[in-house]
Amino acid sequence: MAKPSGAWIAMQKRRWPLLILLLISLSTALVLITRFASDSCNPSTVSSNSGGSRLAGETALGDARRSPSPLEFMKSKLVLLVSHELSLSGGPLLLMELAFLLRGVGSEVVWITNQKPTEPDDVIYSLEHKMLDHGVQVLSAKGQTAVDIALKADLVVLNTAVAGKWLDAVLKDNVPSVLPKILWWIHEMRGHYFKVEYVKHLPYVAGAMIDSHTTAEYWKTRTQERLGIKMPKTYVVHLGNSNELMEVAENNVAKRVLRQHVRESFGVRNEDLLFAIINSVSRGKGQDLFLRAFYESLQLIQEKKLQVPSMHAMIVGSDLNAQTKFETELRNFVAEKKIQDRVHFVNKTLQVAPYLASIDVLVQNSQARGECFGRITIEAMAFQLPVLGTAAGGTTEIVVHGSTGWLHPAGKEGVTPLAKNIIKLATQKETRLTMGKKGYERVKEQFLEHHMAQRIALVLEEVLQNARRQKQS
Repeated sequence: MAKPSGAWIAMQKRRWPLLILLLISLSTALVLITRFASDSCNPSTVSSNSGGSRLAGETALGDARRSPSPLEFMKSKLVLLVSHELSLSGGPLLLMELAFLLRGVGSEVVWITNQKPTEPDDVIYSLEHKMLDHGVQVLSAKGQTAVDIALKADLVVLNTAVAGKWLDAVLKDNVPSVLPKILWWIHEMRGHYFKVEYVKHLPYVAGAMIDSHTTAEYWKTRTQERLGIKMPKTYVVHLGNSNELMEVAENNVAKRVLRQHVRESFGVRNEDLLFAIINSVSRGKGQDLFLRAFYESLQLIQEKKLQVPSMHAMIVGSDLNAQTKFETELRNFVAEKKIQDRVHFVNKTLQVAPYLASIDVLVQNSQARGECFGRITIEAMAFQLPVLGTAAGGTTEIVVHGSTGWLHPAGKEGVTPLAKNIIKLATQKETRLTMGKKGYERVKEQFLEHHMAQRIALVLEEVLQNARRQKQS
């Protein structure tokens, strides 16, 4: 089956944000009209949960957004954010989100990217201009201006372990003056990040912020055993979904139209089952093992003559312009097993909502120690999708096994369990729906933007207080 061209994908990426905005505007207008009519006829129905739980949920979310931000104390504070790169990967995007939250309460925010390609890059250009549009200053990583900002800043956030190289390379003799006001936000789980040149200053910063308890424990143990250094005070901060994503996730009209749009573009019918993995394509994310499990599930269904809807798999996170050796392996496997009509590759994108709206199950198949947290997992749960995840890393702190999804082992030993879980969800529609609803409830309880803002606010407040005390002493 022919796949959409890179130009087609690019066109759709430009169209989807507009489509989403149009749908949200239309749906919101309809809700307001309906609510006004309901209020006029029966004012008591406004606070009633019977027959209006959807509207009640929207109202509660709206109230949360209108309430004062817990980050208000950051107003007028100068914050320097240092990222090792600017890309569509999790770390930089999370730091950008923090930048926008801080700008929203009146902080002065400056962004530095430590590693940038020598050639012009469309992604970097786009992301930098998105920050500029939000009032975030974007500066060169090197030079006296960067040093001056670091010395003057109330808070410096280093994003990822690799960003630690920036300290000695740029600040040089000024490093000791800046360390007491550094919050180090760490997202890595892989062992090759544990190098002295990256993290030698880690024990002396104001604090470390890590996205999961599993990752925090791993860093504490690994730094002490391998490098002989102690972690600073470490804060575990679970992430939350953005308000913008929740607006789409809770808009049934938008979801329905996006589902139809995406599925039609790939020749997937509404009644077909679509399993997806949404991560940058790399061996550590486990797309190869997911495809093996998907193929094995098709074989088992055929052998056992099970009655299930037609099943498809989607890999979101490819690079259609520069296919890696690993992605070539994936495509070769699909061709070898003759499942080209069932497997669909999608270019990497910031716009994940259309794909979450179009699928039935998310597979979070990160390998080895798993994800530090895995933002896409809570995003999928917001769309009321069950999650099939590896029993590793922060995924175990998000997915409740047997309730919001099922966990399977990482590595090759997880292929057959994942295949069996795929079959269980394919044959048990009620289980899919129940798990999806429970996942959504869990998101509403713990993983919204205001939850994350509250958790980060507690950390920033303490770090700033400690920095002031050290400055006075």
